[in-house]
Amino acid sequence: MTFASPYMLLGLLVIAAAVVLYVVAQRRRGPGAEAFASAALVPAVAPRRPRWRRHLPAAIYALAGAALVIAVAKPQKTVAVPVEQATIVLVTDHSRSMQATDVSPNRLVAARSAADRLLSQVPKGVRVGAVAFNQRARVLQAPTTDRTAVHDALAALTAQGGTATGEGLYLGLASAKRPALPGQKPPPAAIVLLTDGKASNGRDVLQVAQEAKKAGIPVHTVALGTQSGSLPNGGTATTDTDTLRQIAAISGGKFRTAADADQLRAVYDELGSRLSTKHVRRQVTSTAAGGALLLLLAGAGFSLFSFGRLP
Repeated sequence: MTFASPYMLLGLLVIAAAVVLYVVAQRRRGPGAEAFASAALVPAVAPRRPRWRRHLPAAIYALAGAALVIAVAKPQKTVAVPVEQATIVLVTDHSRSMQATDVSPNRLVAARSAADRLLSQVPKGVRVGAVAFNQRARVLQAPTTDRTAVHDALAALTAQGGTATGEGLYLGLASAKRPALPGQKPPPAAIVLLTDGKASNGRDVLQVAQEAKKAGIPVHTVALGTQSGSLPNGGTATTDTDTLRQIAAISGGKFRTAADADQLRAVYDELGSRLSTKHVRRQVTSTAAGGALLLLLAGAGFSLFSFGRLP
């Protein structure tokens, strides 16, 4: 046990001094009434006092004082508390094809909605990160328990540019990986890929899915859109559901569509969580103060019951 204000423990010296003074005073007490009465009258004039019982209230009060001094010193104890280690990384497509309106109001808004549902459903202790990609990929938010930061990062996305799905997934995989503690497995992690799936440049996404499998990080894919969606300025955008199914199958994840994106809570259920512990200091001042109060009440109660007065 440690103390936040250890210098306050000097108050224990005051308690010790008070105990010494009490002992000295008791030893200096004179013979009292016994000196002025004959042996036959002593029981009537000076009845025998209880020996140890008359000192018990003072002893209890001394202990109460010591407990109060300890409380003022702010005692702390080190405890092991669980730490949630699970990580989920949202990899979101914001290429030009995400402007297609085959999913109301468009694919990009559907991606944000699916991400928001996941953010609201997973436990607060799970770290969630965000990666966005069009013709290039970038980390929007490193894994964190701050849900607002992830939401705001995704809300700022606009649909434009090409589609480098492999680059986005590769960066998402790098964000999801965490080093393992000595003698333990790496913390559990998963990736949720939100895209229409039709890549136009960048790494081979299926090779990245193989890397995710080796790392033990499943990629859950969400197809945003139908087979062909209309773009606001003309043209159409297709949805490559076949590739998204392959990514999920290779990495050990699940394939979903925007229609059943409400089931993204299952991502955490499939991922599971592994609890580790960290050591933190917690104050136990209230325990010491509570003990002092109980001792004061006990001393007063014993004195009143035994002698009809407070010491």
